Amino acid sequence: MRGLGINARTRIGLVLPAAILAILWLTTYGCTEAFARKRKSSPPPQLSSNEILEAEQRLWDLGYWTGAVDGKFDSASRHALIAFQKVERRARTGNLTLLELQAIRNASPPAPRHAHYAHVEIDLERQVLFLINEDREVQRVLPVSTGNGELYMDHGQVHRARTPTGSFKVLRKINGWRLSSLGLLYYPSYVVNGIAVHGSPSIPTRPASHGCIRVPMFAAKELSALMPLGMEVLIYNDAGTPRAE
Repeated sequence: MRGLGINARTRIGLVLPAAILAILWLTTYGCTEAFARKRKSSPPPQLSSNEILEAEQRLWDLGYWTGAVDGKFDSASRHALIAFQKVERRARTGNLTLLELQAIRNASPPAPRHAHYAHVEIDLERQVLFLINEDREVQRVLPVSTGNGELYMDHGQVHRARTPTGSFKVLRKINGWRLSSLGLLYYPSYVVNGIAVHGSPSIPTRPASHGCIRVPMFAAKELSALMPLGMEVLIYNDAGTPRAE
């Protein structure tokens, strides 16, 4: 401390410990905050196999197409949960948590918009397909992905990726795969022009197709068998919840 007076050395002696304490406090505070944020972002506790089995069984009883009810939360189970979340207007996470399980326990079976004969309904707003049986009940519910409204090119012409609304009928069907100019379709059931209900490996939670109604692969073949030629397919898009008539 050459050249410094006694008062200056005293002030430095007081300032240095205070600065060190401040650094230590800020470091500790920062670590504490980071730890708190890490704890807040921790994944929710996993459900037991019995709770998963309960969720699958309850979803199936409500009409959601779960695949095998075996206590294993696989891709089919996730599609069923997403369909449930869409119908109930919940966040489309596909994550089975205790909160979602409680919602499933308290839910009621979805009601069709029209309930006077066996038919199919496709709700574009909620992105779900309802299969209604002859007893006027929703037999099965699947998540779908429909036209995203974007422009695309096909056979040298520009088109808008729209899924039409209205009342249609199953016009023709193809078993297995069909290669179209826009990609592969699995067990397509055509309802108007080149628009079909068909299986696809890609079913995002939002509209993403060129206009077709994509359904999960695991259900496509059986759904095709449940949609005979001439069956009515109602496609609608509104913000209201469908109600039985």
